[in-house]
Amino acid sequence: MLVSLARWIGYLTMFVIVVGTVSLTAGFFWFAWQIPTEEVQIDRKADAIVVLTGAAARIPDAFELLAAERGQRLLITGVYRSTSAKEIARLSPLYVKYFSCCVDIDHSALNTFGNAIETRRWAHQHNFNSLIIVTSNWHMPRAMIELEHQLPDLTLIPYPVISERMKKEIWWQNPEAVRLFVGEYLKYLFALVRFRLDPDTAV
Repeated sequence: MLVSLARWIGYLTMFVIVVGTVSLTAGFFWFAWQIPTEEVQIDRKADAIVVLTGAAARIPDAFELLAAERGQRLLITGVYRSTSAKEIARLSPLYVKYFSCCVDIDHSALNTFGNAIETRRWAHQHNFNSLIIVTSNWHMPRAMIELEHQLPDLTLIPYPVISERMKKEIWWQNPEAVRLFVGEYLKYLFALVRFRLDPDTAV
């Protein structure tokens, strides 16, 4: 009887492992399918723009939106503490004039969760009701769930930035892109689990 019970426990364990593996794999392909692969055109205005640092093309794209008057103010969140506004301005010489009126820089956020916290503080401080969110396309799903969790009453408009390399290559044919997507998927799942276990996180 003990042998039979052990055998059934083994079968059940194997079944759980197989179902879990299939679910995770299917979830990954669903997640990858959600990642934007084409640039979007923003044809509407928001109160402000938020760019999450981390990739070179994000900040210039955010400034282009600001210059096009898609938002009245820009938050650059997650900037290294040693990086000053002057250094950022030097990297964006066409947009220097905006630093004196319309740009705020956050040095506090160390990750996406911190980006969302600082965005919430900034948006409430300025009484904004709508934001354009600028970040890399592969980062957008997790950024949006973090921001939506912190700002459930605001309208959030995603503006995914797509690198030139990702425009030219199919992600599943690039081992580096596959590793990036898998890592981001696991972080996305962790965020979902965190919200489920503690829905009032930092709110």
